[in-house]
Formats: sequence, C-alpha cells, structure tokens
Amino acid sequence: MFSVKAFSLVEAIQLATSCPRLAGRLIHPAVCHVHHWTKRSMDSRWSYRTGPNSTGRAGISAPQTKIMEQRELPVLLVNEVGGVCGVLEAHVEFLKKHFHLITMKEFLKNKKHWSKKVQAIYLWWHKPIIDRELLESLPDLKVIANSGAGMDHLDLKLISSFGVKMANAPHAVSSSTADTGMALLLASARRLVEGCQMAVSPDTECFAADWLGDEVTGATLGIIGMGRIGYKIALRAKAFEMKILYHNRNQRTEEEEQAVGATYCPKIEDLLQQSDFVMLVVSLTPQTCKLIGKKELELMKPTATLINISRGPVVDQDALVEALQTGVIKAAALDVTYPEPLPRDHPLLKLKNILITPHLGIKTDKAICMTTEEAVANILAALNGLPIPNEVFP
Repeated sequence: MFSVKAFSLVEAIQLATSCPRLAGRLIHPAVCHVHHWTKRSMDSRWSYRTGPNSTGRAGISAPQTKIMEQRELPVLLVNEVGGVCGVLEAHVEFLKKHFHLITMKEFLKNKKHWSKKVQAIYLWWHKPIIDRELLESLPDLKVIANSGAGMDHLDLKLISSFGVKMANAPHAVSSSTADTGMALLLASARRLVEGCQMAVSPDTECFAADWLGDEVTGATLGIIGMGRIGYKIALRAKAFEMKILYHNRNQRTEEEEQAVGATYCPKIEDLLQQSDFVMLVVSLTPQTCKLIGKKELELMKPTATLINISRGPVVDQDALVEALQTGVIKAAALDVTYPEPLPRDHPLLKLKNILITPHLGIKTDKAICMTTEEAVANILAALNGLPIPNEVFP
C-alpha cells in the first residue's frame, strides 16, 4: 500500500495520476499538506519539510518514485535560466524533477520540433511575454503559471480564448510582501536610509539632536486593499499599537476586524483624511489605475506618508512629484514604480522625501522557493485534469 501521511501537493498530484484509485484520498485536504522546500546552503539539492519537526521527505517509496521517473515528463517553457529575467539557477533541479525544461532561446531555435510539445509556461518576472503570436505557435499549451500574485501583465481574455488555463501564486507572496510594506513604513517614518548615510559619511562629526523622525506607535494606518496581504499588514500594524483604518471592495467580517482592531471606511476619502500613513495594497485593474491622483493626495494630511507596494500605475506619479515638492504630503515610500526601474533623470529620484526600493516585495529565499512550488503544483494539476489550486479567471 502507498502511504498517504505526508505528501506535498506536488507529490499528491503525481501519485494520484499514476494510481487513479488513490486520487480522492491524496487530494483530500485532510491528508494532503503543502510543505515548504528550501535550498540547502552549500548544496544544490532540495530539502523537503512536512512540519516543524520533520527531517525529510516522507510517504514516497522507491517503487512509487520509479513509476514517476518512467513517465515522460511534460515540456515546460521558461524565458531563460539565470540572468535578469530567468528562473533562478537554484530552482532548475527542482523543476527538472517534474518537467522537461526548455528556454525561449531553445524554442525559437527549433520551433517546428517544440511547438506541439510545450504544455505549460512558467512566467518568471513577467517573462516570457505572452502574446497572440506565441499562443498560436503552441497548439498543445494547457496552462500558464505565474510566479506571483499580480496578473496585470497578462491579457487574460486572450489567453482564455485559446483554451489555456492560468494560475498565480498568492499564498507564497503574502507574508513577504506584508513584511516589505511594514519595512517601508518604518524606514520612512524613522528616516533609516538618511540615518545610515549620515552615520557612515566621512563628513559626519556629530549627530544632530534635532534630527527627528515620526512616531509609529499610536499613529493611524490607512490600508487601501484589505485582501490577503492587506490583512497581514494589519496584523503587523496591530503589534505596533497603530490605529487601523481600511478601505476595500468588501467589508471584512466583524470577527476579522476585531482580530486586528481595524475600522472599515466605506469611502476612501474618509481614510485619506484621517491617516498618518496610507498604504496601497490593491491589484492593478482599470478601476485602480491612478487610484491616487492629485485630488486624493490633497485630501491627505500634510504630515502623512504614502506607501505603495501594489503596482506603480496605481499612483499618478506626476501628481506625486508635485505633492512631494510642494508639501501637500510629507513623504512617500515606493516598492513599485512605472516603469521599473525609473529613468535615471526622473524627478522622483531627485527628491529627498522619498524612499524607493527595487520591487523587493516577495524577494526572500523562502518566498521565492514557495512561489516555484506553488507554480509546479498548479501546472501539474492542470496537466492532469485536476482542480487547479490557484486558478485565475478572466
């Protein structure tokens, strides 16, 4: 008999498809636990953890592994390996356990050979670009998996019209993105970057007593977008004893609000007027493009800070430049801009009351590893006719 006590979602999908009788038992939430995998330091192999006290992989016997190895691996297309827009080299071994991996360069070099073999695409940092030409060249493409939560870089309706399913990785990115939001808030409020520059400058002879930042404890945080990430930000802000306001399409349950001490603002204007820090945590849609413009910035307190960890186009950057230059708001902290990176002569880069980071949101070892595993689980489910854990619809 096969063991069903400690499978990852990836392993469960593989076993379910190699032995149909087990499908119901393996995919059932009671017996299928998604685990994390991390790259061992000084070792290219992957380490699997099924719980805090687990020491390795469990539940896969040698015969079962042999069955998996004998099956022909589906072809997965990626942009490249390594480089600026390629999947991390550290992830390649893990991906090759489940797929025959080819790059765009290999595909374009021998389109005739690969066009009917590619069944899935793994998007890493929005690449490869998915357009009609690529979709038409891949008649057997079944699924496109994204390495993150945002899908604004994809034409979902176009992809769906080709009968191709889509999936994202929202669970992997939520904690790390929430951490980034709070890090930006704290760094901006306490002027950490300026402080570091002052502390290491060869010209510094003393530290000025009147060099002050803003108090975070007791301040009001307005969260625009109270989804998975927004709620985790509220949990973190509660630990700093902040007063939390939020604006969202749908109000959270009373129990959820009480758990973080959050108050719902049906109108975004009310939140903007009351908040000391405004954090943007929304998806980019036609409705949220330039959600924060001149009018909204003028509603904010002159002592307020705007923090954007969603997408660059959510903020009208020209209006933001003017607001920061004229004192309409005190400061801004951005993990996202448009474009990325900004042109080196962009006026935002010349301001002293702004903190900009290079889209660090999900960039931790753990989050990136979880993103790839989540993508693999989505792809395997789609290829084997099973429900896709994180399917995205047009």
